[in-house]
Amino acid sequence: MKIFLNGAEGRMGKAISAIAAQEKAIIEVAATREQPQLEVIETCDVVVDFSTHEATLAIAAAAAKAGKPLIIGTTGHTAGEKTAILAYQHSIPMVWAGNYAVGVNLLFYLTEKVAATLTNDFHPEVVEMHHRMKKDAPSGTAENLVEAILRGRAWSADKVCHGRSGITGERPDEEIGVHSLRGGEVVGEHTVIFAGPGERLELKHQASDRRIFAQGAIVAARWALSQQAGLYNMQDVLGLK
Repeated sequence: MKIFLNGAEGRMGKAISAIAAQEKAIIEVAATREQPQLEVIETCDVVVDFSTHEATLAIAAAAAKAGKPLIIGTTGHTAGEKTAILAYQHSIPMVWAGNYAVGVNLLFYLTEKVAATLTNDFHPEVVEMHHRMKKDAPSGTAENLVEAILRGRAWSADKVCHGRSGITGERPDEEIGVHSLRGGEVVGEHTVIFAGPGERLELKHQASDRRIFAQGAIVAARWALSQQAGLYNMQDVLGLK
């Protein structure tokens, strides 16, 4: 499998490059934002993007033009960018996930099930921590966890509260608190808390090596090669749906 890797100089790009050979993949082109080399996408089997949110749309357009599956791991896209990128799902298979680790995607699955099972007096809170260099907040993974809770509870997006400050008043039952912590070299930690009357349930995932995300991205790339055009995530890849 020949991969066009966009964002090769980033943390995830380097992690994918480091394990590609043992995963029976070849990084045919390792592109950076300064040298995107979009014209050579046609020589590759699949496009993997771990660059910046500003660069993804151009990569998606080039992948669609060449008819190549696209794996998106970049986060922080604006609503307008997301809409424009998603338009290409009708042309090519597109796997878009905030996190490619197997354990995290099981966490998404469990979070939705727990949210649907527990009553509204079990109050959900999402807490995430990453290294100090991470540019966006909350993380893409935290956003996916919030979406899982919203689906499980059948709530609308206006139930999300990003942090709290001042005299906030009593917490309503129908609210999801989201909190982002930054510092040091933390690869990624995500905790979903359901705090209820007399008991508290916590679901937690801790990442200690970016290798787990890189392996998942390559698994997704190989899976996408045999799919029809459409939008997918890692739960599709892992058969959790």
